[in-house]
Amino acid sequence: MSQWYYADAQRERHGPVDADTLRGKFRQNELDLSTLVWREGMQQWQALSTVTEELQLVEKANPGIDLRADYVAIENGTAVAGTVTAEPHSPYTAPASTTLGGDGVIHGGEVVYAGFWKRVAAYCIDSLIVGLVGGVIAMVIGMALGLGMAGIGGDSDAMGAGFIMIQLLTNLLSIALSAAYYAGFHASAGKATLGKMAVGIKVVRTDGARISIARGIGRYFAAMLSGLILCIGFVMAAFTERKQGLHDMLCDTLVVDKWAFTEHPEWQQRGLGTVTIVILSIFGLLLAVGIFAMLAVIGIAASQFN
Repeated sequence: MSQWYYADAQRERHGPVDADTLRGKFRQNELDLSTLVWREGMQQWQALSTVTEELQLVEKANPGIDLRADYVAIENGTAVAGTVTAEPHSPYTAPASTTLGGDGVIHGGEVVYAGFWKRVAAYCIDSLIVGLVGGVIAMVIGMALGLGMAGIGGDSDAMGAGFIMIQLLTNLLSIALSAAYYAGFHASAGKATLGKMAVGIKVVRTDGARISIARGIGRYFAAMLSGLILCIGFVMAAFTERKQGLHDMLCDTLVVDKWAFTEHPEWQQRGLGTVTIVILSIFGLLLAVGIFAMLAVIGIAASQFN
Protein backbone atom coordinates (compact mmCIF):
# COMPACT_ATOMS: atom_id res chain seq x y z
CA MET A 1 0.00 0.00 0.00
CA SER A 2 1.34 3.41 -0.97
CA GLN A 3 2.32 5.83 1.75
CA TRP A 4 1.22 9.41 1.19
CA TYR A 5 2.50 12.79 2.36
CA TYR A 6 0.51 16.02 2.42
CA ALA A 7 1.17 19.71 3.13
CA ASP A 8 -1.15 21.67 5.41
CA ALA A 9 -2.23 25.32 5.08
CA GLN A 10 1.01 26.44 6.73
CA ARG A 11 3.01 24.42 4.17
CA GLU A 12 4.21 21.98 6.79
CA ARG A 13 4.71 18.45 5.52
CA HIS A 14 2.92 15.54 7.25
CA GLY A 15 3.13 11.80 6.74
CA PRO A 16 3.52 9.12 5.86
CA VAL A 17 -0.16 8.12 6.03
CA ASP A 18 -2.11 5.48 4.12
CA ALA A 19 -4.84 6.19 1.58
CA ASP A 20 -7.63 5.46 4.07
CA THR A 21 -6.31 8.09 6.46
CA LEU A 22 -6.06 10.60 3.63
CA ARG A 23 -9.65 9.89 2.57
CA GLY A 24 -10.80 10.28 6.17
CA LYS A 25 -9.16 13.66 6.49
CA PHE A 26 -10.78 14.74 3.21
CA ARG A 27 -14.24 13.68 4.41
CA GLN A 28 -13.71 15.56 7.68
CA ASN A 29 -12.76 18.70 5.74
CA GLU A 30 -9.26 18.67 7.16
CA LEU A 31 -8.01 18.56 3.56
CA ASP A 32 -9.45 20.15 0.44
CA LEU A 33 -8.94 19.75 -3.30
CA SER A 34 -6.07 22.25 -3.33
CA THR A 35 -4.09 20.34 -0.69
CA LEU A 36 -0.70 19.22 -2.04
CA VAL A 37 0.05 15.50 -1.79
CA TRP A 38 2.90 13.22 -2.81
CA ARG A 39 3.78 9.52 -2.80
CA GLU A 40 6.73 7.54 -4.07
CA GLY A 41 6.69 7.42 -7.85
CA MET A 42 5.39 10.96 -8.36
CA GLN A 43 7.72 13.43 -10.04
CA GLN A 44 6.41 16.34 -7.99
CA TRP A 45 3.80 17.34 -5.42
CA GLN A 46 0.28 17.51 -6.90
CA ALA A 47 -3.03 18.96 -5.88
CA LEU A 48 -5.41 16.47 -4.31
CA SER A 49 -7.87 17.12 -7.16
CA THR A 50 -5.52 15.40 -9.62
CA VAL A 51 -5.56 12.07 -7.75
CA THR A 52 -9.23 11.86 -6.77
CA GLU A 53 -9.75 8.73 -8.85
CA GLU A 54 -6.67 6.97 -7.47
CA LEU A 55 -7.74 7.75 -3.90
CA GLN A 56 -11.41 7.03 -4.68
CA LEU A 57 -12.46 10.43 -3.41
CA VAL A 58 -15.27 10.61 -6.00
CA GLU A 59 -17.11 7.69 -4.48
CA LYS A 60 -16.41 8.90 -0.95
CA ALA A 61 -17.58 12.41 -1.66
CA ASN A 62 -20.74 11.58 -3.60
CA PRO A 63 -21.37 7.94 -4.62
CA GLY A 64 -22.63 7.38 -8.15
CA ILE A 65 -21.82 10.88 -9.40
CA ASP A 66 -18.64 11.68 -11.34
CA LEU A 67 -17.48 15.01 -9.95
CA ARG A 68 -14.12 15.12 -11.67
CA ALA A 69 -15.13 17.92 -14.04
CA ASP A 70 -16.35 19.95 -11.09
CA TYR A 71 -13.11 19.29 -9.22
CA VAL A 72 -11.11 20.65 -12.14
CA ALA A 73 -13.38 23.69 -12.44
CA ILE A 74 -12.92 24.42 -8.75
CA GLU A 75 -9.18 23.96 -9.04
CA ASN A 76 -8.57 26.29 -12.03
CA GLY A 77 -11.41 28.72 -11.42
CA THR A 78 -13.29 27.98 -14.66
CA ALA A 79 -16.55 26.26 -15.52
CA VAL A 80 -14.99 24.16 -18.30
CA ALA A 81 -14.05 20.59 -17.59
CA GLY A 82 -10.42 19.74 -18.28
CA THR A 83 -7.07 19.04 -16.70
CA VAL A 84 -5.00 21.53 -14.82
CA THR A 85 -2.03 22.46 -16.98
CA ALA A 86 -0.40 24.92 -14.60
CA GLU A 87 2.03 23.37 -12.16
CA PRO A 88 0.66 23.88 -8.65
CA HIS A 89 2.81 25.90 -6.32
CA SER A 90 4.43 23.60 -3.80
CA PRO A 91 6.47 24.22 -0.67
CA TYR A 92 8.36 21.10 -1.73
CA THR A 93 9.40 19.30 -4.85
CA ALA A 94 9.67 15.56 -4.86
CA PRO A 95 11.89 14.32 -3.50
CA ALA A 96 13.45 17.74 -2.84
CA SER A 97 11.62 21.06 -2.51
CA THR A 98 11.79 24.61 -3.74
CA THR A 99 14.46 27.04 -2.69
CA LEU A 100 13.50 29.39 0.12
CA GLY A 101 15.25 32.72 0.66
CA GLY A 102 18.59 34.00 -0.49
CA ASP A 103 20.65 31.35 1.30
CA GLY A 104 19.48 28.61 -1.05
CA VAL A 105 17.79 26.59 1.71
CA ILE A 106 16.11 23.49 0.28
CA HIS A 107 13.45 21.66 2.27
CA GLY A 108 11.93 18.26 1.72
CA GLY A 109 15.12 16.19 1.52
CA GLU A 110 16.65 14.00 4.17
CA VAL A 111 18.71 15.74 6.87
CA VAL A 112 21.72 13.98 8.39
CA TYR A 113 22.55 15.42 11.81
CA ALA A 114 26.19 15.70 12.87
CA GLY A 115 27.09 13.03 15.40
CA PHE A 116 28.86 13.59 18.69
CA TRP A 117 32.31 12.46 17.54
CA LYS A 118 32.27 14.62 14.43
CA ARG A 119 31.56 17.61 16.64
CA VAL A 120 34.37 16.60 18.99
CA ALA A 121 36.82 16.43 16.08
CA ALA A 122 35.72 19.86 14.83
CA TYR A 123 36.07 21.29 18.33
CA CYS A 124 39.62 19.93 18.61
CA ILE A 125 40.63 21.70 15.40
CA ASP A 126 38.90 24.96 16.36
CA SER A 127 40.38 24.93 19.87
CA LEU A 128 43.86 24.49 18.44
CA ILE A 129 43.38 27.40 16.03
CA VAL A 130 41.88 29.76 18.61
CA GLY A 131 44.43 28.72 21.21
CA LEU A 132 47.41 29.39 18.95
CA VAL A 133 46.14 32.76 17.73
CA GLY A 134 45.00 33.82 21.19
CA GLY A 135 48.30 32.71 22.74
CA VAL A 136 50.36 34.79 20.33
CA ILE A 137 48.20 37.87 20.87
CA ALA A 138 48.21 37.41 24.65
CA MET A 139 51.99 37.02 24.65
CA VAL A 140 52.47 40.25 22.71
CA ILE A 141 50.12 42.18 24.99
CA GLY A 142 51.68 40.65 28.10
CA MET A 143 55.18 41.61 26.97
CA ALA A 144 54.08 45.16 26.19
CA LEU A 145 52.39 45.58 29.55
CA GLY A 146 55.29 43.92 31.33
CA LEU A 147 57.77 46.35 29.82
CA GLY A 148 55.50 49.19 30.85
CA MET A 149 55.34 47.90 34.41
CA ALA A 150 59.11 47.52 34.52
CA GLY A 151 59.43 51.22 33.83
CA ILE A 152 57.25 52.05 36.81
CA GLY A 153 59.68 50.68 39.32
CA GLY A 154 59.97 47.90 41.84
CA ASP A 155 56.88 48.72 43.93
CA SER A 156 55.47 45.32 44.90
CA ASP A 157 51.89 46.59 45.17
CA ALA A 158 52.07 48.12 41.71
CA MET A 159 53.61 44.95 40.31
CA GLY A 160 50.85 42.81 41.86
CA ALA A 161 48.11 45.05 40.51
CA GLY A 162 49.77 45.03 37.10
CA PHE A 163 49.97 41.24 37.06
CA ILE A 164 46.26 40.99 37.90
CA MET A 165 45.49 43.51 35.16
CA ILE A 166 47.45 41.48 32.62
CA GLN A 167 45.61 38.29 33.58
CA LEU A 168 42.23 39.98 33.42
CA LEU A 169 42.98 41.56 30.05
CA THR A 170 44.24 38.36 28.49
CA ASN A 171 41.23 36.41 29.75
CA LEU A 172 38.80 38.98 28.36
CA LEU A 173 40.72 39.01 25.10
CA SER A 174 40.56 35.22 24.90
CA ILE A 175 36.77 35.22 25.39
CA ALA A 176 36.27 38.03 22.84
CA LEU A 177 38.49 36.29 20.28
CA SER A 178 36.70 32.96 20.70
CA ALA A 179 33.25 34.55 20.49
CA ALA A 180 34.23 36.46 17.34
CA TYR A 181 35.71 33.33 15.75
CA TYR A 182 32.75 31.04 16.38
CA ALA A 183 30.01 33.62 15.78
CA GLY A 184 31.68 35.03 12.68
CA PHE A 185 32.25 31.70 10.97
CA HIS A 186 28.87 30.24 11.97
CA ALA A 187 27.10 33.32 10.57
CA SER A 188 29.16 33.27 7.36
CA ALA A 189 28.05 31.89 4.01
CA GLY A 190 29.75 28.58 4.84
CA LYS A 191 27.87 28.35 8.17
CA ALA A 192 30.85 26.57 9.70
CA THR A 193 34.11 27.18 11.52
CA LEU A 194 37.36 25.91 10.03
CA GLY A 195 37.09 22.77 12.15
CA LYS A 196 33.52 22.08 11.04
CA MET A 197 34.48 22.70 7.40
CA ALA A 198 37.25 20.13 7.76
CA VAL A 199 34.91 17.39 8.97
CA GLY A 200 32.03 18.42 6.66
CA ILE A 201 29.38 19.82 9.01
CA LYS A 202 27.71 23.20 9.57
CA VAL A 203 25.51 25.12 12.02
CA VAL A 204 22.05 26.27 10.90
CA ARG A 205 18.69 27.29 12.32
CA THR A 206 16.19 24.50 12.76
CA ASP A 207 14.68 25.49 9.40
CA GLY A 208 18.07 25.27 7.68
CA ALA A 209 18.64 29.03 7.46
CA ARG A 210 21.91 30.76 8.27
CA ILE A 211 22.22 32.08 11.83
CA SER A 212 22.86 35.75 12.59
CA ILE A 213 25.95 37.18 14.27
CA ALA A 214 23.89 37.93 17.40
CA ARG A 215 22.62 34.34 17.56
CA GLY A 216 26.16 33.10 16.98
CA ILE A 217 27.45 35.12 19.93
CA GLY A 218 24.57 33.89 22.08
CA ARG A 219 25.32 30.31 21.04
CA TYR A 220 28.97 30.73 22.06
CA PHE A 221 28.03 31.84 25.59
CA ALA A 222 25.35 29.13 25.75
CA ALA A 223 28.12 26.63 24.90
CA MET A 224 30.04 27.96 27.91
CA LEU A 225 26.98 27.07 29.99
CA SER A 226 27.02 23.56 28.50
CA GLY A 227 30.60 23.23 29.69
CA LEU A 228 29.99 24.66 33.14
CA ILE A 229 27.52 21.91 34.03
CA LEU A 230 30.23 19.25 33.86
CA CYS A 231 29.99 19.21 30.05
CA ILE A 232 26.57 17.57 30.26
CA GLY A 233 25.27 20.12 27.74
CA PHE A 234 27.79 18.84 25.19
CA VAL A 235 27.17 15.17 25.92
CA MET A 236 23.44 15.71 25.27
CA ALA A 237 24.28 15.88 21.56
CA ALA A 238 25.01 12.15 21.64
CA PHE A 239 21.53 11.23 22.90
CA THR A 240 18.96 13.78 21.68
CA GLU A 241 16.81 13.02 18.66
CA ARG A 242 18.33 15.71 16.43
CA LYS A 243 21.81 15.54 17.98
CA GLN A 244 21.34 18.87 19.76
CA GLY A 245 23.44 19.98 22.68
CA LEU A 246 21.98 22.21 25.38
CA HIS A 247 23.34 25.31 23.63
CA ASP A 248 21.67 24.20 20.37
CA MET A 249 18.32 23.86 22.11
CA LEU A 250 18.66 27.25 23.78
CA CYS A 251 19.55 28.98 20.50
CA ASP A 252 17.28 27.06 18.10
CA THR A 253 20.18 25.66 16.07
CA LEU A 254 21.19 22.36 14.51
CA VAL A 255 24.55 20.92 13.52
CA VAL A 256 24.07 19.01 10.26
CA ASP A 257 26.01 17.60 7.34
CA LYS A 258 27.28 20.29 4.95
CA TRP A 259 24.99 18.98 2.19
CA ALA A 260 21.83 19.13 4.32
CA PHE A 261 19.19 21.64 3.14
CA THR A 262 20.83 21.79 -0.31
CA GLU A 263 19.96 20.51 -3.77
CA HIS A 264 22.04 17.38 -3.14
CA PRO A 265 20.96 15.82 0.16
CA GLU A 266 22.02 12.45 -1.26
CA TRP A 267 25.66 13.57 -0.90
CA GLN A 268 25.41 13.66 2.88
CA GLN A 269 27.74 11.37 4.81
CA ARG A 270 26.50 9.30 7.73
CA GLY A 271 29.85 7.86 8.75
CA LEU A 272 32.66 9.61 10.61
CA GLY A 273 34.74 10.25 7.51
CA THR A 274 38.51 10.14 7.04
CA VAL A 275 39.25 13.59 8.47
CA THR A 276 37.26 12.92 11.64
CA ILE A 277 38.99 9.58 12.22
CA VAL A 278 42.45 11.09 11.69
CA ILE A 279 41.78 14.05 14.00
CA LEU A 280 40.31 11.87 16.75
CA SER A 281 43.25 9.48 16.47
CA ILE A 282 45.84 12.26 16.72
CA PHE A 283 44.21 14.02 19.66
CA GLY A 284 43.47 10.71 21.37
CA LEU A 285 47.15 9.77 21.08
CA LEU A 286 48.23 13.15 22.43
CA LEU A 287 45.81 12.78 25.32
CA ALA A 288 47.14 9.32 26.12
CA VAL A 289 50.73 10.58 26.01
CA GLY A 290 49.81 13.50 28.27
CA ILE A 291 48.16 11.25 30.82
CA PHE A 292 51.12 8.85 30.76
CA ALA A 293 53.57 11.73 31.24
CA MET A 294 51.55 13.11 34.13
CA LEU A 295 51.42 9.72 35.83
CA ALA A 296 55.17 9.34 35.29
CA VAL A 297 55.86 12.72 36.91
CA ILE A 298 53.62 11.84 39.85
CA GLY A 299 55.39 8.50 40.23
CA ILE A 300 58.84 10.11 40.16
CA ALA A 301 57.81 12.76 42.68
CA ALA A 302 56.34 10.11 44.97
CA SER A 303 59.49 7.99 44.85
CA GLN A 304 61.68 10.96 45.70
CA PHE A 305 59.40 11.91 48.56
CA ASN A 306 59.73 8.46 50.03
